[in-house]
Amino acid sequence: MDTKHNERRENYRYFHAIATRWMDNDVYGHVNNVTYYSYFDTATNAYLIEEGGLDISNSPVIGVIVNSGCNYKSSIAFPQPLEAGLRVDRLGNSSVQYGVAIFAEGQDQASAFGHFVHVFVDRTTNKPVPIPEKIRTALARLTD
Repeated sequence: MDTKHNERRENYRYFHAIATRWMDNDVYGHVNNVTYYSYFDTATNAYLIEEGGLDISNSPVIGVIVNSGCNYKSSIAFPQPLEAGLRVDRLGNSSVQYGVAIFAEGQDQASAFGHFVHVFVDRTTNKPVPIPEKIRTALARLTD
């Protein structure tokens, strides 16, 4: 997908509220770059738990991140409320690439946007397995 369009709210299908924390700010007075990855992970796992039925403690299949990236467009800072937008850019047999964006609450342009790839693996063997059907169905709702 063309990255100049990735930063608009209309390109995301699910939104998760994120509360910034005092510790998210760095010495420069804005949210530190590494914290955005935590926001990405929080929004994605909230969706997998709520909509896909993922049991993070007991599921025999889990998603592990194998690739990620983020583009930063504008600063955000505590105590700004945020919203993480989520979509699925590619849905494979055992992997999914998400598009994720962080928006200041109510804004149409993302402050940051990026991607990450989950590979679903057997919790015990750590070998790739097909995405469980309930999760696949939930992920399919986030595709274009």
